[in-house]
Amino acid sequence: MAAEEGVTVKKSNFSEWYPQVLIKSGFIDYTDVSGALAFRPSAYATWQAIVEFVDKKFREVGIENVYFPVFIPEKFLKMESDHFSGFVPEVAWVTEAGDSKLGERLAVRPTSETIMYASYSKWVRSWRDLPMRYNQWNNVVRWEFKHPTPFIRNREFLWNEGHTVFATEKEALGERDQVLSIYMKALKDCLALPGILGKKTDKEKFAGAIASYSIEMMMPDGWAIQGPDFHFDGQNFAKAFDIKFLDREGKTDYAWQNTFAISTRVIGIMIATHGDDKGLVLPPKVANIQIVVVPIYKKENQEKVISQARNISKLLSEYRVRLDDREGYSPGHKFNEWELRGVPIRIELGERDIDAKKITVVRRDTGEKTECPETDVKLFVDKLLKDIHDNLYRNAEKFLNESVHRVLTYEEFKITLEKKKGFMHAPWCGNGSCEDKIKEETGAKITNMPFDDQKLTSNKCIYCGKEAKYMANFARSY
Repeated sequence: MAAEEGVTVKKSNFSEWYPQVLIKSGFIDYTDVSGALAFRPSAYATWQAIVEFVDKKFREVGIENVYFPVFIPEKFLKMESDHFSGFVPEVAWVTEAGDSKLGERLAVRPTSETIMYASYSKWVRSWRDLPMRYNQWNNVVRWEFKHPTPFIRNREFLWNEGHTVFATEKEALGERDQVLSIYMKALKDCLALPGILGKKTDKEKFAGAIASYSIEMMMPDGWAIQGPDFHFDGQNFAKAFDIKFLDREGKTDYAWQNTFAISTRVIGIMIATHGDDKGLVLPPKVANIQIVVVPIYKKENQEKVISQARNISKLLSEYRVRLDDREGYSPGHKFNEWELRGVPIRIELGERDIDAKKITVVRRDTGEKTECPETDVKLFVDKLLKDIHDNLYRNAEKFLNESVHRVLTYEEFKITLEKKKGFMHAPWCGNGSCEDKIKEETGAKITNMPFDDQKLTSNKCIYCGKEAKYMANFARSY
């Protein structure tokens, strides 16, 4: 591979490295619609792996799939005022069909609460109809921002929308940990990503929700980014859309609702976290190609080497394996290309390997090259794929942990934020005015209040000095 074909900047220059590695690796491509990507096979295979994993877990706990229209009448968006005001700046509208003006503007789905809940109000009649736990996998469009970033902030992206309905507040709240644990497991088991679970502040919660909960992660540039989330909507939407039912005592009550989502943003976080100066580093479970076999031959032994390379590929057929027997490319070119594309394992096979009845195996995450007997290749590869995943997760977890800085004074907060970036883990009084002032003065907002780290390190708020109520993570955020 010619030098100009590979990544030409270091990952330390993250703002240039990130889009370059996505394009040059053949993972995605830009289209003529700003902020709307073309997912090439490797990218879409990653998303499919996430969908299959999460969807299976959803079905195991009783969440069913449905599908609703991409077009939403304007009157529906206006039915919940907080929700409407939160999404209007992002909405793309359809106003004409052919040469005819539409009688009512149609929003191109920014999220589906309103179109779904209009139907829910017809479907829910009795406590016997509940719980109603529906989910849809779809695309949404949000158009408010000026500078799209692939996966991180797109005008069109893919996600799941869980929209569930319960008879009681207790049942609705009980779903939170179940769903968030599925998302955490998907991040860890598929993408080798850790995250910080916690509650959002009222200022940062979802428009129309009572409370929002998120999984927060850290990018290589020291900026935080929100991953999957869960929103307890209480009875807000039920009252707006008249979703009510007869309870067991024959009394009419409004239903209790939740919403939750994981989106293609997590793919961008995965690329940013694991990639290196050579290109992508894909976790094995989401890699479109897990193993590439590269035969190394001369004209006189070409048939012998390629024939054995085919045998090795067939032996490993339970994995996603690719035999690269393309002519006209040197082995070095192929090695560089597959490194750029992030394939977890590369097998190099030459005549000497065949005669010695062994194979040479190179792992993408560390670049380590080892040999194993030909007869042990399946066991060796199986263990290596697991080792690669575990290593990626350990490194990501180490980075995340090292990105959390415990600070006790506002001066320390500001100095650490500038020097180290990352999360500032600090005591907070719970007052929105302090939250606003800190964001105004430093650019850092509260990402969430971690579930597992609420022991106060100080009794005083980092900003106002009054009694602290929570430990909050502050960060500059995407």
